[in-house]
Amino acid sequence: MRGLTPRGTPLPRPVLPLWGAVLSAAAGGLVLTTAFPALSWWAAVFVAVPLALVALIGRRAWAAVLVGFAFGATLFFVNLSFTARYLGPIPWIALSTLEAALTAVMAVPIAWAYRWMPRLAPGPWGRLIALPALVAGLWVSREELLGTFPYGGFPWARLGVTQASSPLAEVASWTGMSGLTFLIVFACAAALEYIRRGAFRDLRGLVPTVVTLAVLVVTPQFPTMDAGTMRVSAVQGNGPAGYFDVREPYDVFRAQLAATRPIEGDDVDVLLWPEGGVDADPTQNASVARELDSLAVRVDAPLLIGAVTQRGDEYFNSALVWERGADNPVATYDKRHPVPFGEYVPDRPFWRQFAPDLIDLIGREYTPGTAIPAVDVGGVPVGLAICFDVIYDDVIRDGAQAGAQVFMFQTNNADFRGTDENLQQLAFARMRAIESGRAVVNLSTVGTSQVIGADGQTIDSLPADEPGAMVTTVPLRTGLTPAMIAGTAVQTALGWGSVLILVLVGVWSRVRSRRIRAGAPRAGTTTTSASD
Repeated sequence: MRGLTPRGTPLPRPVLPLWGAVLSAAAGGLVLTTAFPALSWWAAVFVAVPLALVALIGRRAWAAVLVGFAFGATLFFVNLSFTARYLGPIPWIALSTLEAALTAVMAVPIAWAYRWMPRLAPGPWGRLIALPALVAGLWVSREELLGTFPYGGFPWARLGVTQASSPLAEVASWTGMSGLTFLIVFACAAALEYIRRGAFRDLRGLVPTVVTLAVLVVTPQFPTMDAGTMRVSAVQGNGPAGYFDVREPYDVFRAQLAATRPIEGDDVDVLLWPEGGVDADPTQNASVARELDSLAVRVDAPLLIGAVTQRGDEYFNSALVWERGADNPVATYDKRHPVPFGEYVPDRPFWRQFAPDLIDLIGREYTPGTAIPAVDVGGVPVGLAICFDVIYDDVIRDGAQAGAQVFMFQTNNADFRGTDENLQQLAFARMRAIESGRAVVNLSTVGTSQVIGADGQTIDSLPADEPGAMVTTVPLRTGLTPAMIAGTAVQTALGWGSVLILVLVGVWSRVRSRRIRAGAPRAGTTTTSASD
């Protein structure tokens, strides 16, 4: 018998028993990990998402928490395993558990959507359009929460990033990654409702799924306009840039200089070095500044370098433009999103109680930058992102809206050698190129370094863990894609807008339930509890 709520309105019957739902959600998380690099089986999302959603249908709140945690745990413990590469299991377990817990909390609204929306819109189109749209929006809201909370969030395992090498990625130039996530989840949720209804002869029920998939497949990338080219020399020094690498002072700087020498005679417009390519503060160290002045003369082009800089008592992870004969640096961008527990420790006294040895390893606190992430390099506006800055939408949008004609991402993956971290970060860079309609030069100290065209295709590359340099003619583009213009509004409307809609649907459902209860007979009524 179908269960009733205490208010007398029917609950949806769970598709799976609770033990089966936990297994389904766990399997969904594992399948989703295969969609990320290095495997990059992008089509796996169309298996993973239904496995996660079917487990939430008919679930009460605490059961939804358990199911959501199973999904989040398998996803994040596998996807974030690179965090244990040097620091051991504690950071890996802590971060993965936090992300899984937040995923669990946000599974509850999705379960409520499956309970409440069919009461408001019980007809076929309510089931096939309204319910999938609400579920997809709540999935986006879950990504928004993970990407903003706590301490600025960690928007790493976003569904849209899995499509970096797929034919669906071009949609992101119109909708941003959040819109791409929405469309994928909507297609999966609509297909799931078609199957649940069991009206297989009514092919009209497939229309929402088929139309959404068609939009994903055939939508071309939004066109930006040609603005010429820029000759970029990008140097991967492969120096000892890792936290635990054995090194002497200036070893990373020397490695960068050595890898640059073979291309010093090339005709270029800019010399790009990665994050931390100068392991001393050139604004404080006169000998390093003189060497950079000499290098700018030898290459006869501006330098765009990465270094830690100090201003007063504050430290910044900085990108610096260095020109010959100038009062250098002529422009500075400081990383907007320093990594919590990597580049600074929020609430240090509290967290030090739990892992003092690890917390004390982070002796220098980086201050977040506030500058626009774009600088002028030889007359060309260049958008910037430093390492994990690339995973935050605001950095890319602000750079594009400031007029950037190309993006240059400086990073240091040395702490994650031998893991998939560099490839997962590269997938973000590829999606940023498609979203913005701009070429991206993604340069690491140790790799993987690539020049990526505005269409997401690789133009040039360097092998990981080897010193080398790319001298590449990089296309410049102007014009803003819809993702760069309205991306924030799309995120807000889909993510937090869906939460508001869920609240309204829930209130309406409660009012309707009270009316039903008020009109029901008071004697001879028997109710049963739903499962879970």
